[in-house]
Amino acid sequence: MAVPPPTDDAGADDIGAAKQACRARARSLRLIADQKFGPDAAMRIKEHGLAAPDDLGVAAGSVVAGYWPIDTEADVRPLLARLHERGVVCALPRVVEPGAPLRFHRWAPSDDLEDGRFGTRQPLATRETVTPSVVLAPLLAFDAAGHRLGYGAGYYDRTLAALRRARPVTAIGVAYALQRLDMVPHEPHDQPLDWIVTEDGLQRFPL
Repeated sequence: MAVPPPTDDAGADDIGAAKQACRARARSLRLIADQKFGPDAAMRIKEHGLAAPDDLGVAAGSVVAGYWPIDTEADVRPLLARLHERGVVCALPRVVEPGAPLRFHRWAPSDDLEDGRFGTRQPLATRETVTPSVVLAPLLAFDAAGHRLGYGAGYYDRTLAALRRARPVTAIGVAYALQRLDMVPHEPHDQPLDWIVTEDGLQRFPL
């Protein structure tokens, strides 16, 4: 979908309106993709993720943060389960408080979870906190430059910014291929993705 790029003098309100328009369209596209490809896409995403090159940092002993999918988000749980079997330290996020970065807690497939914000499931607060070197991020839309469109609360932008201030972190978007747009409206604080994994494959940005 083509979305007019913001001009140099575009205000925050203009970009915000463009993002909202993209979100509405992206939700529709993701719903279509989920209904058509859902379970099969999750298995293909798993296989593509497991075939990641060594320099991506997904190896035994590394810390990879995923997410518990909500609504029609691409399901990353099969990939996380296999990474756990391979000795990767897997983690899921907890919302500490609105406006704060996410906090990641160690996760295993057999762990008990509790209800979190926005309908997700999250590790118990007693689980060990970890700092990921790779973050698998859900999204509504992405473009060829690696711009990511989320839901508007800014959790992943704040989290990636905080992590990247301390050390190099690789952000991998997880999506259906249909969620790719011609251009995602973006602002200076929006954190870019380094890679994208869809049912069609794992690719490094720019595409």
